[in-house]
Amino acid sequence: MLINGKEMNFKDGITIECLLKELKLDYNKVVVELDKDIILKDEYKHKKLNSNSEVEIIRFVGGG
Repeated sequence: MLINGKEMNFKDGITIECLLKELKLDYNKVVVELDKDIILKDEYKHKKLNSNSEVEIIRFVGGG
């Protein structure tokens, strides 16, 4: 699957929630786009990915 433009290998059927855990990302601090659709945080536990999935993960970063 493509994650932020990079080919990465994860098992088919992995959920967005599990993917974020594998990548050590806090789901409260990101927005996930799957195949050009923004996914609601409530769906992270159930939305499954496959080898053809295109995922964009946008992280919120504080600063000043």
